[in-house]
Amino acid sequence: MAYDFEKLYINGQWCDSSSGHFIEVENPATLEHFARVPEGNEKDIDAAVQAAHCAFESWSTTEIGQRIGLMKKMLEIFESYKDKIIELEVKELGAPVSFSVQSHCVYQYTRTRSYIECATELPLEYSLKASSVYREPIGVVACITPWNYPLGQVVQKVIPAILMGNTVVLKPSQHTPLTAYLLVDAFDRAGFPAGVINLVTGRGSAVGDALTSHPLVDMVSFTGSTKVGAKLSQRALESIKRISLELGGKSPFIWLPDADYDKAVGKLFDSIFLNSGQTCTAFSRLLIPEADKQLIEELLLKHLPDYPVGDPTDPQIKIGPLSSKAQFEKVTSYIKLGFEEGARMLAGEIPSDCSKGYYVKPVIFTDVKNSMRIAREEIFGPVLCVITYKDIEEAICIANDTPYGLNAAVFGDKALAISVAKRIKAGNVYINDGPRDVTAPFGGYKQSGIGREGGYAGLLEFTQAKAIFDHSTF
Repeated sequence: MAYDFEKLYINGQWCDSSSGHFIEVENPATLEHFARVPEGNEKDIDAAVQAAHCAFESWSTTEIGQRIGLMKKMLEIFESYKDKIIELEVKELGAPVSFSVQSHCVYQYTRTRSYIECATELPLEYSLKASSVYREPIGVVACITPWNYPLGQVVQKVIPAILMGNTVVLKPSQHTPLTAYLLVDAFDRAGFPAGVINLVTGRGSAVGDALTSHPLVDMVSFTGSTKVGAKLSQRALESIKRISLELGGKSPFIWLPDADYDKAVGKLFDSIFLNSGQTCTAFSRLLIPEADKQLIEELLLKHLPDYPVGDPTDPQIKIGPLSSKAQFEKVTSYIKLGFEEGARMLAGEIPSDCSKGYYVKPVIFTDVKNSMRIAREEIFGPVLCVITYKDIEEAICIANDTPYGLNAAVFGDKALAISVAKRIKAGNVYINDGPRDVTAPFGGYKQSGIGREGGYAGLLEFTQAKAIFDHSTF
């Protein structure tokens, strides 16, 4: 591997930032600063965008088969970095090794492979009654990614954008930027042309803003909070750039009456507690029948010991620290707010000390009203809100009473669950133990975003349609 964390990657070369400054990367489990990356600036962004702009004409006209061939080679190289990826995810995010292996590493290979397979089958040309329609690449794509899934969110943007003939400037989170270096190194070693992918690290307020407003950027693809996404999109739309936003969520999990609740606990706890609750799709609102409240509370307490908190390098540990001190303080403030709003803490505690890592034990609040802030705002930590309902109509009403609409789940009789799922205003809904389908479109309703990732929809997101009226009647 030829990468250097203290370099940027611009126009096919690892190079110094013009700023001469660096950002320290902290291990949230030990508070050790173990690496640093350049604090890129507007000059670095301009160089990267210019490189991507110059590379676009040639790359956009490269045969799709050649792009796919290079991507397969990249994936082969990237898969050889498995151990290093896992090591870095544990260090930079604090994700337990037990979770990092599958979710932060192997699953990203699966996603990449899925995009490659879909790209081989995707029709980019088709005929209508009096015209031909072509799906063409958009241009230079600014990919701005968050810290909670450092590699996964990069893969969801960079792979489909490049497969579709676009060029990319990637700005990973300043808090968890390291695994992005491994991906870019794999692109470099696979022989992608200079300028097709560029990496600039830095603070979002400087690098992100410079990227979003650059006149040669044609599209902005952003994953992060709704608040930041709204600001970035406003800046992008000043020059009418294409935007794709994957934002926040406050996802409901409805347990239908008389369901086998014990079988649903694992899916619930995996969603809200793994990755320390730092998942936009987390089932943070559990909606249960009022008549079964006591039974369900006992079940939740019964299974909670299956999710131990501690050193993320320990294979037995399922929950590591939060990603940063800012996250620790934010989540702690919401836990205190839960008490103030009148919710009852069934499990957990108010964290008080982060001198030995940013650890927060899982918190379960019951007696929660959907009007409470802890039930309406995205906490982004291991905090579950349990809300009761009287009947199915009320459950659906509560589920939809949110500004978000990213994810949801329904557990119980399959036919009834599907009918309920169809009435939930969310881009994704799970039924019982249904697994994630990487080929399905992923994205949100309402304030959870604009656009879709995954499969054919994720590829088409990085194209634009051109109609040519060529069916002459003469």
